[in-house]
Amino acid sequence: MGISISKDVDLRKSDFLQKFSSEEQIILGDPFWDKLISFNLSLPTNRDEQYAFESKIEPYCQDLLRNNLITGNFRTLIDLFLIRYSQLLTVGNSNRELLNWQSFNAMFITRCILKFFTEILCEEDLIKHIEANEDNSRLESLIGSLVGILVDLPVENITYAIHLEATTILLILLSMPVHLGKRPEDSFIFRLIMRGKHIIHAPLLIKNLMNNFIKQEKNSYTFGWSQQHSIVLGIASGLWSILTFNNNSNGPDKIEYSNFQAIPLACQSLLLVLVLVHHCTTQTNAYRNSLFYCTSSEGASHVRPTHGDSLFKINFDSLYTTLCARATGEAETLLLYLLLHRNSNFKTFLLSRLDLENLVIPILKTLYNTPTSNSHHIYMSLIVLLILSEDDTFNRTIHKTKLKNIIWYTERALSDISLGGLLILIVIRTIQYNMLKMRDKYLHTNCLAALANMSSEFRDLHPYVSQRLVSLFETLARKYQRLAKTINNIKDCHETTVDMQNNTDLEQDVAVLEEVLRMVLEILNSCLSNQLVSNPNLVYTLLYKKQTFEMFKNNIVFQDIIHNIEIIIQYFSQLLTDKSQQYEVDAVQVLLTIQQGAKGWPKEKLTKFPELKFKYVEEESPEEFFIPYVWDLVNHQTFLHITDENNMLSINS
Repeated sequence: MGISISKDVDLRKSDFLQKFSSEEQIILGDPFWDKLISFNLSLPTNRDEQYAFESKIEPYCQDLLRNNLITGNFRTLIDLFLIRYSQLLTVGNSNRELLNWQSFNAMFITRCILKFFTEILCEEDLIKHIEANEDNSRLESLIGSLVGILVDLPVENITYAIHLEATTILLILLSMPVHLGKRPEDSFIFRLIMRGKHIIHAPLLIKNLMNNFIKQEKNSYTFGWSQQHSIVLGIASGLWSILTFNNNSNGPDKIEYSNFQAIPLACQSLLLVLVLVHHCTTQTNAYRNSLFYCTSSEGASHVRPTHGDSLFKINFDSLYTTLCARATGEAETLLLYLLLHRNSNFKTFLLSRLDLENLVIPILKTLYNTPTSNSHHIYMSLIVLLILSEDDTFNRTIHKTKLKNIIWYTERALSDISLGGLLILIVIRTIQYNMLKMRDKYLHTNCLAALANMSSEFRDLHPYVSQRLVSLFETLARKYQRLAKTINNIKDCHETTVDMQNNTDLEQDVAVLEEVLRMVLEILNSCLSNQLVSNPNLVYTLLYKKQTFEMFKNNIVFQDIIHNIEIIIQYFSQLLTDKSQQYEVDAVQVLLTIQQGAKGWPKEKLTKFPELKFKYVEEESPEEFFIPYVWDLVNHQTFLHITDENNMLSINS
């Protein structure tokens, strides 16, 4: 191994890069290779610098593209890395720092070339450049070594960058079908990663990637010998910038980039997990099964694998803590969804927690920031709440959890409210925003389903929560009445073709509103039927807004469900009438009368309706949503700039 450390590379005048990409064939034993991978580089720190960097190395990549099939120099570089990889696992600590540094440089050059090649070459030509007219053993060895690094090489300060490069190169290789706009199953490289010899390490690979995410270790590595730190510090201070550089825009993307700069290995490891588990969902996917059947290292497993895959154990307590800390992130929300939906061990563990507010509040903040949040992030956050709401213990616990001074909720000061009350407020706000702005049927359906699941356990609702719940119905009712009146006016007139089209659109809007209004009534009915005694503030609000409900009692669409609410309003109205005949009744006495009257409430007067219970079920072919979404996350949260010829990344929810 060479011992010289070169100065910062001037990319425009690099003799080493010129020779590497030239027509000259360089054999593996040539001293040139040690010199090539002993360099420093001032790395990009933002998006503009990244594009500038790629433009500087593009001439060398173009030359290599023309000459490599003859010289095989890229193949030799890969062979050099494979040798360094074997040394990484066997060499003692005496030469470890220089070995790690040179190994990283070899990986870095390999990654830059692979990124360039994957963007312009078809897969068959890319493989030819890797193998240089030999069989496919080198490609498989490269993939095996990258997996081996992540599985066998401990993450330390001096190996941090190597782990980061390994995850990045795997993501680049996995992105090949995305660049080409082809199905992953049609990609040889993709199949090799998903089903190659190294697949036996799938459980350990997912475990280590998950541990990287859990640990959230900050970048703190340096390269070179201690006496040379003045030379090599540039690579330590700037390295992760090229891997996960700054975004100059504002909003959620900027936060994601900030996280990547601080903890790049944790973020990149999570993205690799998401890519591995979201593909090949209709076939056996060892990575996917490993995540779905992992168990807690702190307790007994309740689920056994059904596909013969080895179980691994991770610390669920630490995983939960990390998810709580990062629950506002898109990738983290997607991981949480996967674990809740597919890993019953983790779901059972999570629902047993006594500190659910640490997880739920960040999710509610995402929904509260709906106007600035990514629509897919909102959608996944709501699904997480819907899955949680399927559990009655969760629904009871959130109303027992009291919160103080929710300062980020700016519509009104909330000095004392339950977690359940806050959740109801945020979901109602999301429904109203969706009905006015996004008009996404799936979004409001999931919102209402979550509220419906929780409704029978609504307890001690805050006065403001009660007002917002009834106001939701009132707002939608006014819109419904207005649209219904417009339709009637159109029908009374001589219809033109335009009027007929408008009428059809209006009738569709009315049908949606009828569905939403009925669901809101069912939610109110479920709460009052099961928890009337515990919700005097809701009864108070119903009495105050009783005229809103009177206009619907003769509407055949709502007649059956509104009958129960009418009975409740009539019962308590009579109590207040009787009380007012004795003395003047103020707001405090109205509430006291409701509380006293609820004790003698004849519950049997109400018509029984089926229990409101909704269960989240993925639609058919969920990969049509999730695969583009995952690659969109990779595209926005890393330097990869993935594009595809067939618009695969155009996500439709």
